[in-house]
Amino acid sequence: MERLQKYLARAGVASRRRCEELIKAGLVKVNNQTVTRPGTSIDPAADRVEVAGRPVAGPEEKVYILLNKPAGCVTTLHDPQGRPKVTDLLKNIRVRVYPVGRLDYETEGLLLLTNDGELTYALTHPRHQVKKTYLAWVYGVPPAEKLTLLAKGVMLSDGPAAPAEVHIKGKNKKGALLEITIHEGRKRQVRRMCERIGHPVYRLKRVRLGPLGLGNLHPGEYRFLAPGEVRKLKNLARPAKNR
Repeated sequence: MERLQKYLARAGVASRRRCEELIKAGLVKVNNQTVTRPGTSIDPAADRVEVAGRPVAGPEEKVYILLNKPAGCVTTLHDPQGRPKVTDLLKNIRVRVYPVGRLDYETEGLLLLTNDGELTYALTHPRHQVKKTYLAWVYGVPPAEKLTLLAKGVMLSDGPAAPAEVHIKGKNKKGALLEITIHEGRKRQVRRMCERIGHPVYRLKRVRLGPLGLGNLHPGEYRFLAPGEVRKLKNLARPAKNR
């Protein structure tokens, strides 16, 4: 037996969190009966599962893609404004993949896409504190006391940000280049943190996610993860006592 949302995630329907939302919304049926309670147990070998009227096939081949997202595209799979999507950049991918977390429209850099819903759930869950490193080009050069505020955790509109690792990597006529590492994933978090200390971001690029780096990928280019990289991600997503 297996929990319904876990089965849906393994089958590549969506992340486990999103699958829970689909169940609560009454969009999932098991043996022609609507199920609205996440946690319901099913027998994958015997039960027929549907989502929005479409049968769910068994778990498909897992795909893990590292993309260098260019600015000017969205990480959602559907955009009412008709803007370019990150999935438009992927060619000849046989299965449907989903972004692990999001980068906003103007943010560039490392984005992981996969149909492994379990891994997506683990990597985006706050308790695992997966580190994400960004390069932030900001207006003005923040003095030491403002960098200390970021390092201690500034107050944002949705609560205090966790402490960040911050270093000045360079300076130019506009301001400074900051390297910022966080483990949270709130909406536009790095941009809001920098605005909070009075140094708005004019360019933002994510360069690292856990053990993964961009390497030599140019904007719009992508590659499949090596088996060793997938193992490192899965190890990172397990509780520390089980690593």
